[in-house]
Amino acid sequence: MADADKADTAPTSSPAPAPDPGDHLTHTSHTLDLPGGPLHYTATTGRVVLREESVEDGVWKGHVARAQVGITAYTLDDADPHTRPVTFAFNGGPGSSSLWLHMGLLGPRRVVMGDVGELAAPPYDLADNTETLLIDSDLVFIDPVSTGRSRVVEGGKPKDFHAFKRDLETVAEVIRRWVTKEGRWMSPKFLAGESYGTTRAAGLAQLLQDEMGMYLNGLMLISSVLDFGTAEFDGHDDRGHVMYLPFYAATAHRHGKHPGRSLQDVLTEAEEYAARDYPWALSRGNRLTADERADAVRRIADLTGLSEGYVDRADLRIEHWRYFGELLRDQGLTVGRLDSRFTGPAASGIAEHMDADPSMDAIVGPYAAAYQEYSHTELRNTDDAPFSVFGKGVLEDWSYKEFEGRSVYVADRLERAMRANEHLRVQIAYGYYDGATPYYTAQQTVAHLRLPQSRLDNIEHHFYDAGHMMYVHQPSREQQSRDLAAFVRSASGGPRISR
Repeated sequence: MADADKADTAPTSSPAPAPDPGDHLTHTSHTLDLPGGPLHYTATTGRVVLREESVEDGVWKGHVARAQVGITAYTLDDADPHTRPVTFAFNGGPGSSSLWLHMGLLGPRRVVMGDVGELAAPPYDLADNTETLLIDSDLVFIDPVSTGRSRVVEGGKPKDFHAFKRDLETVAEVIRRWVTKEGRWMSPKFLAGESYGTTRAAGLAQLLQDEMGMYLNGLMLISSVLDFGTAEFDGHDDRGHVMYLPFYAATAHRHGKHPGRSLQDVLTEAEEYAARDYPWALSRGNRLTADERADAVRRIADLTGLSEGYVDRADLRIEHWRYFGELLRDQGLTVGRLDSRFTGPAASGIAEHMDADPSMDAIVGPYAAAYQEYSHTELRNTDDAPFSVFGKGVLEDWSYKEFEGRSVYVADRLERAMRANEHLRVQIAYGYYDGATPYYTAQQTVAHLRLPQSRLDNIEHHFYDAGHMMYVHQPSREQQSRDLAAFVRSASGGPRISR
């Protein structure tokens, strides 16, 4: 890591490095009963030490411990490592631990929390996940530094790891180390990322390939964001207003604003308007005639479920944070950002923005409780350090210095990885009610990838009648599990175990 080497260069009088804490891992054996027979596997959980080369005054000082990174790995017993796939999974934020994918979709145990209108009450419950991806792939969940129980070593600065490039280097090293220690260089390998985790996955695909010679079989991009500019509302770029329109239309339909129409009919109209007439109307500015403006106001209001007066006062530009609080204001409700199927009581009937995301409120408690109970009682994790669902201050600290003066954009890194590796497959999962990474924005990014058709054919798309964490919705979770399993089998050619 060239940049890390430079950062580590210091006068010979620099303080001695902190003692290496060593790995702290617990191994347990488990059996998951499936319709096709029992699945025997080993779980390994705890923290592994991230070590980096240290150079002082041009002199190599060896490998120095920098951080302890939390992982949980599931490996099928007695499997052939040459044919058994392995999937490295993480969530996003930046600043989120991996418990969402772990306990909601991929792992062998899952949280039971209910769904919209039928949420479970505390203290919640756990259940076997008979659709777990472990049936078809070993799993390694990674908590980036400052999330979960991942921490810097004594004397280290957490902020040093809160950066786009540093994060990629850290997670890549954890992957390289695990693959090497477990003898899995010849296994089919996949990355599964959600939200900012898709940004990370695209960057990792290139980094692992170009700097470590590790070519992947596939990427699973769940609620993806590869171009932050498609979802920004900075007052000078109208893309965010356009790209969010189909999400607004889906949300309006969900809450009864399009009576007698199907969701797909509404989405088709919204997508067509966002693709042509809406960008044109916004680009005209004050050159719009009175009739043209009136028509735009009417169309936008009809699609979004907002009043024509509001759309007119907003100058045809609907900002998402305001939309969450405005759509059901007359009912005293706000709609969720992560999942607009959820609603919650508004703190104020006149507030410009909602005070909290009701969909986040609904899921944090169940997931946090389920993971910590599971980690200690079933995985026998003896680490009593506090578990950070979201790392404190990570998002606020996060550095994107590589993108200074422009939007964060990693589609080019995905392009590079797919150009070099003709076998790299990509699956993208979209939730219609996702207001954090709207489906239409992600579609637009993919539509502009600079790749030949042969590489574009390696990308598959799946849409779900749910939100950002589409697996909160039971039918979507079951379908997505089938889609992921089929993707891994197809991209790796590995043996199939009865589901």
